[in-house]
Amino acid sequence: QVQLVESGGDLVQPGGSLRLSCTASGFTSEDYAMGWFRQAPGKEREGVACISSQSEIIDYADSVKGRFTLSRDNAKNTVYLQMDSLNPEDTAVYYCAADPAIWVECEWFLFASWGQGTQVTVSS
Repeated sequence: QVQLVESGGDLVQPGGSLRLSCTASGFTSEDYAMGWFRQAPGKEREGVACISSQSEIIDYADSVKGRFTLSRDNAKNTVYLQMDSLNPEDTAVYYCAADPAIWVECEWFLFASWGQGTQVTVSS
C-alpha cells in the first residue's frame, strides 16, 4: 500500500526558510514521479514543483522559481522541498504526491497517491 508522510511544516517569518520532507513506503520511489502541491484557504490546489523518477526533469511553478528547490533521494525513498525567501503568499497546506510513471506533468489531477499534508504559515 502506497503511503506518503510529509513533515517540516511550521510557522516562519517572511524571508525565512523551511525544508519539507516526504517519505514514501509501500513502493519503490525510483519508479515514481513525485511532486509537491499546495492549497491555501479558499483556493484551488496548485502544483509547486514536480520531479521525474530519476531527477532528470524538475518543473517549478513560476511563483516559486528561484526560491524553492526540489530534490529526491531514492535510496531513502524521500523527496525534499527546500523553501527560501518565503512570503505570506506561500502560506498553505503542502501535499506530497506520487504517480507510477517516469514523469508526470505537474497537475494535481494526474497524481494517484497523496499524503495528508503539512501546514506552512508565513507570518510576522
